[in-house]
This record gives sequence, structure tokens and C-alpha cells, in this order.
Amino acid sequence: MAKATDARVKDLQAYVLPLEQRMPLKFGGRVTSKMGTVRVRMTLEDQAGKRAEGWGETPLATQWSWPSSVPDTERYAAMQAFCARLAKAWRGFGDSGHPLEVGWDFVDGVLPKELEAFNAARGGEPMPWLCALVCCSAFDQALHDTYGVLHDVPIYETYNAKWISRDLAGFLQPASSHVSFSGRFPNEYLTPRQARLPAWHLVGALDPIDESELKGTEPRDGLPVLLADWIRADGLKCLKIKLNGADAEWDYARIVKVGTLAVALGVDWLTTDFNCTVTDPEYVNAILDRLLKEQPRLYGMLLYVEQPFPYDLERHRIDTHSVAARKPLFLDESAHDWKHVRTGRELGWTGVALKTCKTQSGALLSLCWARAHGMTLMVQDLTNPRLAQLAHLQLAAHAGTIMGVETNSMQFWPAASAEEAQVHPGAYRRREGVMDLATLRGPGFGYRVAEIRRELPEPLA
Repeated sequence: MAKATDARVKDLQAYVLPLEQRMPLKFGGRVTSKMGTVRVRMTLEDQAGKRAEGWGETPLATQWSWPSSVPDTERYAAMQAFCARLAKAWRGFGDSGHPLEVGWDFVDGVLPKELEAFNAARGGEPMPWLCALVCCSAFDQALHDTYGVLHDVPIYETYNAKWISRDLAGFLQPASSHVSFSGRFPNEYLTPRQARLPAWHLVGALDPIDESELKGTEPRDGLPVLLADWIRADGLKCLKIKLNGADAEWDYARIVKVGTLAVALGVDWLTTDFNCTVTDPEYVNAILDRLLKEQPRLYGMLLYVEQPFPYDLERHRIDTHSVAARKPLFLDESAHDWKHVRTGRELGWTGVALKTCKTQSGALLSLCWARAHGMTLMVQDLTNPRLAQLAHLQLAAHAGTIMGVETNSMQFWPAASAEEAQVHPGAYRRREGVMDLATLRGPGFGYRVAEIRRELPEPLA
């Protein structure tokens, strides 16, 4: 049933903002060479003809969303071209409703057709679905932000029956008869907003741990380079360790080296990220069992294990129960949407790493499905700068994660968010090991864009 608060897209513009990388960032064997963000300005109109403007932004992360031997510049150009195509599709999308309804209907019904047509016209290696979701996420985030601005309300206060016509049964299917989504709405699975979040620091595979690993080409900009200096400067208590996934000795040694330093400097928690590079659960089991035997303290500090196995769960139906029996096992790249989360649960995964770059609508629905089925949640980073960081932090603040939020854009492109940091300093700097969300207030995601002095380039579309 339609509501007076329903809204539809009236217009939008998309912009590409470049990023200047400070340190190399390695994703599962691939090193970033070129990246930018797509920022979307959207206009919505409600049933009475009232209009408002809002924003969304996400990094165009080729290495993470489109792993391939195709040159990075070619994939990056394809992502920009697809964003331009999506801008036209969103302008022509006439559905009206709450952003969760409009956003999911676009992702579920329109996005697959747009991707198929784009790949057919372009030729060559097809863009994968995960990459299409990343491109679409800035538009979907803008949809949610603008709706909040239109009605002068924080967007998380609208995820309930007052604003949404469809209950969750209109989106989700439970995995058992013990779970029902009938008459239930997202607010029932969200937690009260946290104003401060423990921050996870990313220890990349190329990050220098001690002086012996320095190459002499590191930046001299006053920011830390060595891990110990980051820990001391930001008061870090949580470290995420990127691993190789194809060299067990290197991976084990890396965990021990980082973990030993972490213990010495008062870090509390560790996690490991193999970035989809493992194909046999015994690879992970052997590392965990060796840690338990030889480094029991580090094993105890290991809070969870993130996405060791290929993200295409249907193609790689790996039984992961043996890994999950040792440590909580979190889907990341595989968690495209709630349907993939359901498949992951069948295969033994116990947790879900949510990401706003797979759309705000999709993240909310995955959150609800996972929590209803007893799965643990985390909110992981895509090295989110600028406005992307703010929507990312808002999701973590309402998700009730296992421990805080991963946030690492200040490590790899700290200058990119200088204008936004003038308004939201606590959102772009980790102090005493936490992120401070106190300045995020007002309608939508609480961006306060009018106060941010950001000059935009000519629109992409």
C-alpha cells in the first residue's frame, strides 16, 4: 500500500573524484594502481511534489570487485562507463516508495539487465556482478540519504512500518520454519546507534612492520609508516592482517610477527583476511591449529577469520564447517546479498561482513536475514574516503557488530577527505583506538554536506 511519504527519483548527477594513493594496497595478490570514487547527487520528489537533494559515494575498487589479469586501467574505465549507464537507468526508474523498496527493486530487477546489456555491448571479459553492485551502491546510498533529507529525519529512523509499506517477508525468505519475516521490519534487527566505535587497522601484505622492511620510498608526510607507530599514534586495539593464501609458511610467520608486536603494544584483537585465495579448508585449519599449539595467546586474540575461500559460492561449494568449528568464519566478498548469505550458512559460514559498497538496501536486508538466523555481524571497509566513510560508519553504528568497524582510508589516502574532515574530524581520524561519530547528525546519513567545501568536477553523467 502506497504511503504519503513515498518518493521517486526525479534527477541525478554522477561525478568521478580521483584518489591519490599514499601507500600501496594489496588485495589478494593484486596491488592497487588506480582508483577514484563515484559521487552521486540525487533529487527525489514525494507524493505532494516536494523535492530534496542528497548524496552517495563509493570507491571504484577494481582489485576487490573485479579480480582479473585485464589491465587495471581498463577495468577502472569500464566501471566509470557502467556508472554513466546506471545514471541513465536510475533517471528512468519510475518506482515510488521507501528507499529500501525502490533500491532493492532496482538491484533485483533492473541491475542484472543493465549489466547483461553492458557486457554484451562492450565485449571482452565481462564485468562481474560484484563489480556492478559496487557501481550501483553510490546511487542507492544517495537514494537513502535523499529520502531522509526530504522528510527531515535521520534515515535509520525510517526503517520501520511507519515509513516502509512492505514487511521483510516481501524481500526475504527464511531458511527454516522457525524464522518468519511476516510483519517484521529492519528496525527490529538494528541496535541503538553507537556514537563511538572501536577501529580496526588494516595491516596490508605490503605494509612494513619494522625498519628492516623499509625500502626508502615511503612517504615523509608526518604520518606513520611502521605498524608500531600507527598503533602508538592512534591508540589501536584491533588489527586486521592481510594474508597470502598460497604460502602457509609466509602467512603463519606474518601472523606471528604482527601478533607479537601487537601483544607488546597492548593490542587486544586480531583477525585474518585471505581475500578469497584459499581453496582447501585444511590450509586454514593447519594455520589455526599451529597457532593454538605454538602461539596460544595469539590464537586467543584472533576474533574471527575473514573470507579465505573463493567468493563464488555456487561454483566453489566448499564445506567450511571445520574452519568455523575453530573460529567464527565471516563471509565478505561472497556476501553479495541475503541469498548468498543463505548459501554461505548452508556451507558452514557463521558470520557476515557487511559493506555499504554492495548497496545500503542490500546491506540492510543481509543484516536482517543474518541476525534472524543467528549469524554474527561485522562491517568491513573498502578503504572508504569522503562521504563513503560516513555512510559506512553509520551502518556499523547501527549493526551491532562483533567488534567496532574496519576503517583504513586514513592509511592509504588520508588527504582525500580533508574537506569532509573539517566538519567530521572524528570520522577520519582514529583516536584512542576509536572512531567518534558525534558530528554525524541531522537528516539522511548526517553528512551535513552544506558545510563541506568540496569542489566537484564536471559530471560523468
